[in-house]
Amino acid sequence: MSKGKSGDRAKSLRKVSRNPSTNNASNVSSMESYDLSTTDIVLEEAWPSRCYKFDPLHPEVEDILGSSQSPRPCTLVWRDLSVHIKLKDGKLKRLVNNVSGIAKPGTLVALMGASGAGKTTLMTALAHRSPVGTVMEGEIAMNGVAIGDFMHQESGYMHQDELFVENLTVIEHLTIMARLRMDRSTTSLMRKRRVNQLLRQLALYGSRYTRIGGLDGRKTLSGGERKRLAFATELLTDPGLLFCDEPTTGLDSSSAQKLMSLLRASAVQGKTVICTIHQPSSELMALFDKLVLLAEGRVAFAGNASGALNFFESLGYHCPLTYNPTDYFIKVLSLTPGSESASRQAIKSICDRFAVSDAAKELDMEIHLEFHLRDNEDETVKRDKADSFKPPFFFIKMMWLVYRHALIIIRDPRVQFIRILQKLAIALTAGLCFLGTAHLTQSGVQDVQGALFIIIAENTFSPMYSVLHMFPEEFPLFNRELKAGLYSTPVYYTARMIALFPGLVVEPTLFTLVVYFIAGLRSTVYACGLTLFLSILVLNVAIACGSFFSCAFGSMPVAIAYLVPFDYALMMTSGLFVRLSSIPKYISWIRHLSWLMYSNEAMSILQWDGVQNITCLETSPGMPCLSNGMEVLNRYDFESDRLWTDVTALLVLYLAFHLLALLALRHRTRRK
Repeated sequence: MSKGKSGDRAKSLRKVSRNPSTNNASNVSSMESYDLSTTDIVLEEAWPSRCYKFDPLHPEVEDILGSSQSPRPCTLVWRDLSVHIKLKDGKLKRLVNNVSGIAKPGTLVALMGASGAGKTTLMTALAHRSPVGTVMEGEIAMNGVAIGDFMHQESGYMHQDELFVENLTVIEHLTIMARLRMDRSTTSLMRKRRVNQLLRQLALYGSRYTRIGGLDGRKTLSGGERKRLAFATELLTDPGLLFCDEPTTGLDSSSAQKLMSLLRASAVQGKTVICTIHQPSSELMALFDKLVLLAEGRVAFAGNASGALNFFESLGYHCPLTYNPTDYFIKVLSLTPGSESASRQAIKSICDRFAVSDAAKELDMEIHLEFHLRDNEDETVKRDKADSFKPPFFFIKMMWLVYRHALIIIRDPRVQFIRILQKLAIALTAGLCFLGTAHLTQSGVQDVQGALFIIIAENTFSPMYSVLHMFPEEFPLFNRELKAGLYSTPVYYTARMIALFPGLVVEPTLFTLVVYFIAGLRSTVYACGLTLFLSILVLNVAIACGSFFSCAFGSMPVAIAYLVPFDYALMMTSGLFVRLSSIPKYISWIRHLSWLMYSNEAMSILQWDGVQNITCLETSPGMPCLSNGMEVLNRYDFESDRLWTDVTALLVLYLAFHLLALLALRHRTRRK
């Protein structure tokens, strides 16, 4: 390429960079007036066919509060940053190597590079969201303060893949997120107003009652709507700093253009926006203010797009006229199969040349100035900057998480309605099998014990296996929200169990009452009431045990593989199949973990304690003849004075399994 052509190419690219609207398919003119607080500009330009005017969802809120305030400006600066991850053998692998940079308010910065260049690793480090086990060296500061947990409140992070509770509607999701994310001093009116603004600004108002994922053939959100909903979620707190990881992934060119126009509008409004993006079109690149090219974990270029073109041409890399410049940059900075060694040498040479270039020296001066200002700033001012946010109280978080989980249960027939019908059908079948058999005879003893075991078994095995899928399915969303600082592991787990609790009372109550009265078990209020209480307690212990296995293992098949032998051990030590005194000592300790044994003994005591008139007909020699309830209990190695000891043991197991589940869940989150 001749020098004249390259100069024209650079001038053209500079013109595009300075005036994005001239090369923008959505024709977003006059970006300086593109203010997200007015909504009309956004909607008329990006979605003209859907909304033409601002019709407030809560007009009284708009009248009282007026227009929204501008976000607090955020300057993010990093110097000599290196990021390592620990491998399984304990060694460290370097992913980002001695990188420096700066992102100022009102700028849209693109992090680009080939796969494995370190784009996402760098961005997660800057956002203070690196996985556990990541080792970082260097300095990162926002507005003069070293980054910390406050970054979760001061910045938004839009992930490449969107994770939502599929059964919620758009407005339910944003309302719950507003209660979990926004400062506790924010009034209810202000939250409603913010949700209303975002629905309007991002063209989600018409879909506000649409379920995100949908059930039973219901209308669901499109890919573009899901991206905008993820964007709206991060904008709830109106952060001054936004991170976006591959925001255009999975979108068609039109939807990608609209989303990037929104990001550009956010930057013009005063936000600092940093994106990783893979091979954008020329129109999308025209929206970016700064370009950072990464290769092999190093900076190959940092500056505007026209500067990148001139820099590569100065090294002898001339972009063909038919090529998208960004595609060409990535091609130059990627490894060529079969020539990896030569490619690495070329990449190293480019990075070394940029490190001594005038653009790099100018960048270093800006970075040093920011750190100099930080070092001379008063410590009290720094502390005030980092400690201004006040998160919602834990019981508020728990209340809204319970509400969210309750909506999941109510709207998922697998969890609620069908399970209750199934319980009633099984109870009716089992009760009819024992109809008229619970007499005070020798055969009646076995029938009563069989009916009791049916109550215990049905309230143990089916519920325990039904929750094994729960935590593995919810873990990705839970882990993401946990890392974002929305709530703690105990708050999440407690809320999940509270939401389940009504069903854990209704199901055993219906099943036990049907079996109890059809089978004709002991008809005293004391025996019936305590048996009902024990069946509820048994089911809750089983749920706690299932939750522990669900939290401890990463998938349902693995959890089942460990749970099945444990179940057999519990069942064999329940006292029904083998006398407890005849179990070998090396395995008899398992009965102390068996809630089947405790509940079987307690229910048997309720049925047989005080019974004196068991009919004993002539039997064959050697056959037992049990004439009273005490003999029945002795037959199974049960003791009549252990009723409340068994109840206490069930309560202890209930608490112990939940505690183990919570510890297992915390351990899994720390490994991720």
